Amino acid sequence: MFISEFLDYLLLEKKYSEHTVKAYKTDLSSFLMFYQNEYENTLLAEANYQQIRSWIVSLVDTGVSNRSINRKVSSLKTYYKFLLKIDQIESNPLAKHHALKSPKKLQIPFSVKEVEEVLDNFVDNEDFESVRDKLIVELFYATGIRRIELVGLKMTDIDLANMQIKVMGKRSKERYLPLLPSVSETLKQYLKIRSGVLLSDDESSLLLTKKGVKIYETLVYRVINGYFSKVSSKVKKSPHILRHSFATHLLNEGANLNAVKELLGHSSLAATQVYTHHSVAQLTKVYKQSHPRNKK
Repeated sequence: MFISEFLDYLLLEKKYSEHTVKAYKTDLSSFLMFYQNEYENTLLAEANYQQIRSWIVSLVDTGVSNRSINRKVSSLKTYYKFLLKIDQIESNPLAKHHALKSPKKLQIPFSVKEVEEVLDNFVDNEDFESVRDKLIVELFYATGIRRIELVGLKMTDIDLANMQIKVMGKRSKERYLPLLPSVSETLKQYLKIRSGVLLSDDESSLLLTKKGVKIYETLVYRVINGYFSKVSSKVKKSPHILRHSFATHLLNEGANLNAVKELLGHSSLAATQVYTHHSVAQLTKVYKQSHPRNKK
């Protein structure tokens, strides 16, 4: 079935992250299990669209969201594109498939006040975890970095002399992000305390647990959710919402959309434009307050 070769292709040629490749593997396994149970066949190359459609219907019936179904089908479609590429099939059974309609979720950013309140909680706290957590919050809000990018930061990625950090983005694309003076100061404080932590074998990672090992994505989520739960009643309080807040607040202050795109590491403007609805709301407010005809 060339599944191993497909996963190697994603990892080595397409430069997808291990996390993404694992998700592709899970999606393929989901269809394979269904295909085997329903049609007593394990040769995915022989599956036709009607069989795949019956899998999609079963996912809908079990309450899987349209967004998740679209992701699973996209993984399968990419797999068939690979089989087509290596001449294992003559046509992609999903070539004419249309994605299910999925309602756009409104991502509500934190307010500037909420971010400031969280950062104020760190005043006078100088223990290792407090300084590290403050740095995590500041890096998200001051650079718009992704969670997986933050976890992957190395000591060698820090350039305090030029007040910038190097970030390894999606598909191994590097970008350099400027650091605000306040973030640089927190970083210096953290590095000083970090030197006193008993390190494990991995001394290259920037952000560590108190046991001296590299931080992980779940811990980062807990940090952001924990601190923002104290100041915000918003439903979602995640690292992505803080990244979302970074972009929204920049746009609200008049930042250029292309500049924000580069900072976020997006490959297209379309990905960045999801953040503009809040900026439009802000512009509308300013417009109504300022336009002479609105006062009549």
